[in-house]
Amino acid sequence: MKTKTLNSLTKKIGVAFFALIIAVTVDSCATKAMFLTSSVVPAAQGSVKITKDKNHNYAIQINIYNLAEVDRLQPPAQTYVVWMNTSDGKTRNIGRLDSNKGTFSKNLRASFKTVSSFKPTKIFITAENNDSMAYPSGQVVLTTDNL
Repeated sequence: MKTKTLNSLTKKIGVAFFALIIAVTVDSCATKAMFLTSSVVPAAQGSVKITKDKNHNYAIQINIYNLAEVDRLQPPAQTYVVWMNTSDGKTRNIGRLDSNKGTFSKNLRASFKTVSSFKPTKIFITAENNDSMAYPSGQVVLTTDNL
């Protein structure tokens, strides 16, 4: 009787340990960072999630809430542009931030998804008049700490 109970307990511990190893492995493949509080748009809150895919590229996903319309900033701008600093020390324009204003929502929401072959070390968003800029020239609206 004690042997069956001990074997059952050992199996349960083994399964729990295996599940923990899988959870840690899956979680270690993703980096999540929050945007720092901004003096430009203090109500804005958001996060960046970075995962490495099987091709060794970096999938970047951004979600932001309470982001002011870009034309209401001082000075006003045309669009929000997402930038990343890379592990090779360069700053890259990775795209325009799309904002969505829901019919029943009071919150301004913005989302962004892209894939990069470069490892991001920092993500930041600027207010620009053109989304195809090679270097940031507008004010930094949101930024993360180093990733």
